[in-house]
Amino acid sequence: MANRRGTKRTHGRIARRYLARRLEILRAAGNQFRVAGFAETGMRDIAAAADLSPANLYNYFQGKHELLFFCQDLTLDRLIAALEKARCLRVNAGEKLRLVIVSHVRCVLDEVEGSAAHLLASSLPPRLQRPLVAKRDRYEEGVRHLIAAGVRTGEFTPCDPALATRAILGALNWTVRWFNPGGTLTATEIAEGFADYLIRGLLANPSSLRRSSVARKQQRPIRKFRPRDTERHAATARPSKR
Repeated sequence: MANRRGTKRTHGRIARRYLARRLEILRAAGNQFRVAGFAETGMRDIAAAADLSPANLYNYFQGKHELLFFCQDLTLDRLIAALEKARCLRVNAGEKLRLVIVSHVRCVLDEVEGSAAHLLASSLPPRLQRPLVAKRDRYEEGVRHLIAAGVRTGEFTPCDPALATRAILGALNWTVRWFNPGGTLTATEIAEGFADYLIRGLLANPSSLRRSSVARKQQRPIRKFRPRDTERHAATARPSKR
C-alpha cells in the first residue's frame, strides 16, 4: 500500500512538471506568434524560443496544431471556471459580470502568454475544433444567462442578452490583436477599463457603477493562475521522455 501511494505521488510530480514545461513552451510560442504570426512560425522557431532542441520539443507537442489546441482548451477551462465562480457569488449581476470580464481579459492577455493565439482556433482541423466550440458555446451561454438575470431584476436596461453577450465577448477577444505588453496600460488596467465601459452600457442606473467600483476595491484580488489549477490536464498529460 505504501509503495502504491509512493508511486502515485511520483507520477503526480512527473505530470505536474510535464504540465509546467508545456506552459513554458506555450508562453514561448505565444511570443513567437506575436512577432512572426502563426503561419510563419515553425516548430524550430518555437523550440529555439523555449530553449529546447526540436527533437525534445516533440516530446511535449507533436505540432503547432496540438500546441494551439492545448492553448485554447486550457483558456476555455479557465474562462468557464471564472464564470462558475462569478455565478456563485452573492453580489449583483453587474459585479458578477465585472468578474467575468476582468478574468476574461487577464486570461487572454496576461497570465498565459500563449493565449495570444486565442483567435486562431479556425486554423485547427475540424476534429480539434469541435470540442473547443462546445466549450465556447457553454461559456457564451453562461454569460448570456448572467446578463438576462440582470435584465429580469431591473439592474440592466432591457436588451437582447444574446446580442449583448456577443458584443462584449467580441470586444474582449479582440484585445489580443492590439495589446502591446510593453505599452502604457497593463492587462489588468485594460481589463478594469473594459469592465467599466461595457457594464455602464447595460446598467439601468449608470450611477450605480461608482458604487460597484468601491465594492470592487474591497474584494480580494484575482488569484494568479498556477499549473495545479488544471488537474485534468496534468492527469491526461503524456509523461516527459526528457
